[in-house]
Amino acid sequence: MRNSIPAEFDVVIHQIIFGLVVIANFAAQSMLAKAQSLLDSGDSAGTVASTTPAKLDLTYTRPTEATKIRNYLFDALGPYPIVGATFAAGFDQARKTPWAWGRGAEGYHKRFASDFSIAAIGTTTRYALSEAFKEDTLYYRCERKGVLPRLRHAVISTLTARRGEDGHRVFSVAALLAPYAGTMTAVYGWYPRRYGAKDAFRMGNYNLLENVAGNISLEFLYSGPHSLL
Repeated sequence: MRNSIPAEFDVVIHQIIFGLVVIANFAAQSMLAKAQSLLDSGDSAGTVASTTPAKLDLTYTRPTEATKIRNYLFDALGPYPIVGATFAAGFDQARKTPWAWGRGAEGYHKRFASDFSIAAIGTTTRYALSEAFKEDTLYYRCERKGVLPRLRHAVISTLTARRGEDGHRVFSVAALLAPYAGTMTAVYGWYPRRYGAKDAFRMGNYNLLENVAGNISLEFLYSGPHSLL
């Protein structure tokens, strides 16, 4: 059961999430400051050339509405959320979470439907809010080399988005709220009554950590799921 998670471990998770928010916000601000500094000092061709590897915005192309729709359908209804819900439901089934849903095929089907719906709602929230705030929350691989810069880029991308035609990075409210939208809906929509906001927040924290892991895997293991389109 989710409430059986040790309190000490839950505190560590909250600290990690808070640290990610602080790091992402600080990094986004520093990247904006660096971009402004480069614009102010980039009078000579040599200066621009020497800083090109760090200026990711130079190669940014804003996705079209058709591209965003295709990506949304892939992220919300494609093979990855199905596989993810399959494993998550199996994990919840082994832990009997929620207990009221029982065991067997019926219990598994309920957990699968719940986990798939949570993921779909989170994805829908991310795309809807990013559209409202005119942000681009798709993942773009780092153009720099090296493990640490690429790892930093993957973590920062979890809570930031691109905005404008130049694709400058900003702290993303959509990326921050999306992991919690699905869990809040589940807790107050179809979970047993004993579950509340604290449970939804805790489950949302795990979703956010899964997003970090997903970005790291996209950065180091694969060119990105949207390349299949």
